[in-house]
Amino acid sequence: MLEGKKVVLAYSGGLDTSVCVKWLEQRGAEPYALYLDLGQGEPEVDVKGKALKIGAADAFVRDAKTEFCEEYVAPAIKANALYGGKYPLFTALGRPLIAKKLVEVAREVGATHVAHGSTGKGNDQVRFDVTTASIAPDLTVVAPVRDWNMSRPEEMAYAEEHGIPIPVTKKSPYSVDANLFGRSIEAGPLEDPNHEPTPDVYEMTVAPEEAPDEPRYVELGFEEGLPVSLDGEELGLADLIAETNAIAGAHGVGRIDMIEDRLVGIKSREIYECPAALTIIGAHKELETMTLTKDVLRFKAQVEARYAELTYDGLWFTPLKRALDAFVAETQKTVTGTVRLKLYKGSATVVGRTAPKALYNKELATYDPNSTFDEAAAAGFIALWGLPARQWAGVNGGIEEESPATKP
Repeated sequence: MLEGKKVVLAYSGGLDTSVCVKWLEQRGAEPYALYLDLGQGEPEVDVKGKALKIGAADAFVRDAKTEFCEEYVAPAIKANALYGGKYPLFTALGRPLIAKKLVEVAREVGATHVAHGSTGKGNDQVRFDVTTASIAPDLTVVAPVRDWNMSRPEEMAYAEEHGIPIPVTKKSPYSVDANLFGRSIEAGPLEDPNHEPTPDVYEMTVAPEEAPDEPRYVELGFEEGLPVSLDGEELGLADLIAETNAIAGAHGVGRIDMIEDRLVGIKSREIYECPAALTIIGAHKELETMTLTKDVLRFKAQVEARYAELTYDGLWFTPLKRALDAFVAETQKTVTGTVRLKLYKGSATVVGRTAPKALYNKELATYDPNSTFDEAAAAGFIALWGLPARQWAGVNGGIEEESPATKP
């Protein structure tokens, strides 16, 4: 089926995609490796050399950090996108971009197939397959790891047999995925949900108990929902994320340990490190409380949950996602201001916020005698607000509170 076919593979240099190169070559395909730099930090020469050594016909290394941040991370920040209320979706955000670039390279080299190293249990297979179908339905998607149904230990043995250099060993069996916005770690001993992660799991964050004893204060400046400055210094989004990662991670901020509902129907234990993501989204949500009305905040919370699900489920290039983007963008027109956070021993606590279009009015909120709030109006408001309850009670005799003994 693959004999003589040009196949462009989403290549990460990890175990799965490294063995994919050899697997495709052994089946007569002409494999091309595409490594997209989303902030992983691996040197270009090392990535390309490794792919060519394994058997790739050619290897492409493309820097997409700016596009990733501006076109994928930025709208997710505005949407406060947290899957399960915790996970800031950094891996899920990168997949539609990688799929898009796979299609571009396939057009360049005249390939009829694209490939990825996702397993049959994961979410990424859906993201790659659906995104490709959305933008290039003429291309055939190949998923070697899913097709060969090889276990992780068998993959490691296959790599060893064919002399494939991989960063995974029996002593360190983790599956790691990283980009500028975060790092995920799974597999090995972490598959036991009762196993506490050992220090070797983490790279971006120090243990909170080992973080500095003195707190660090930072200020994030926002314009229309996006962070544009750190401690008064204006920065592009990619640089701002990188610096926030370093600062917050040094104070133990950004660790997540969660049981996650995968799209394929199983629950999985996931470890995430995302210091900048959690710090920025936390600050952004706080600024919104200053600048958005109550009804917008309540409705936007529903939109945020659906937005996170669409992103997680690989439905980035869909009409509903586009429509939600338009709603979110409209809400962000007044979300401009500065948020001050205290980073200390694993926490990022908002301790101050200012906004030129803040709806918070101290003269109304204060309990000082000079308050401009008309307290005399409260009695009439309460009378009207409680009118339905009083009317019901008058007709039905009220509701008697059950005693604890009579409650079921």
